[in-house]
Amino acid sequence: VQISLGTHCSIQRLLGRFTDRLPRELLLPAIPGAQSPSREDPACPAPQPLLQVLLCAEVPQQTLAEFVKGSHALHRSSPGHYERLGCLLLLQLCMGLEHLRGHNVVQGDLCPENLLLVQCPCPPQRQKELLGLSLPRLLISSFFKVQEKQRPCSSSQELDWSHALAAPSPPTAAELNLGRLIYQILHVDISLENILDFRSKGLPEIPSLSIYSAGLKRLASLLLHRDPHQRVSILQARAILQVLLWGPRQELFARSRKSLELLQSWLQVKRALLLLRFAESSAGAGVSPG
Repeated sequence: VQISLGTHCSIQRLLGRFTDRLPRELLLPAIPGAQSPSREDPACPAPQPLLQVLLCAEVPQQTLAEFVKGSHALHRSSPGHYERLGCLLLLQLCMGLEHLRGHNVVQGDLCPENLLLVQCPCPPQRQKELLGLSLPRLLISSFFKVQEKQRPCSSSQELDWSHALAAPSPPTAAELNLGRLIYQILHVDISLENILDFRSKGLPEIPSLSIYSAGLKRLASLLLHRDPHQRVSILQARAILQVLLWGPRQELFARSRKSLELLQSWLQVKRALLLLRFAESSAGAGVSPG
């Protein structure tokens, strides 16, 4: 499955795969007259499960679960910095899930333990500017063409790829799990089994610690909406996160009826500033622009 997905920055890339069993063409032929041991013979050991080794391009530094568990102090001391990192990680996840759906592939078990983080190299001059944590690259692992009859194993467990996969994953499973991930990243306890109860009694409260808190709370409520037809899709969630990270603030349009004109002017200014930043970076790096 991984080989058929092509290259994507948020998908774990597989370089090769081998097992601990020799192929049939490499096995030595049976000796004439020799008797093969019977399976009913107690001296004959039971066949061992197939052990498979996957060679991947990136070496994960930690899982998203470990990242969240070790960032409680940073969330309290620098909530704006941490919640921005959370938005960027969720944005990478949405882009990866869109890529999977485009190849008719689903994520078998969308949980923090199956989301791997790779530390990106940082230029020496920027190391002093980083506050607490730098943005890692998120990699999605443990995905299948269709979902298994039983609950898929996590990436830390051995997975027997020889079993046939039965039925496709429900299309809303990714949206519900993404909504749950928002709470987990923000260190708010919520269990997948109790989501139905929470939707009937109200979702847990997300404290407003930064300018991103209200937007993440709104996005989580849209992903966990009681009515499936009113839930936002992964594509819409990606757009919401982009607006939350880089879009205009509501205060720009709160006292004016010229919202469309203001938005067009705002986009022009942002595009000009972005091109200026690229030009400054290229001129200062001593290399030609790519």
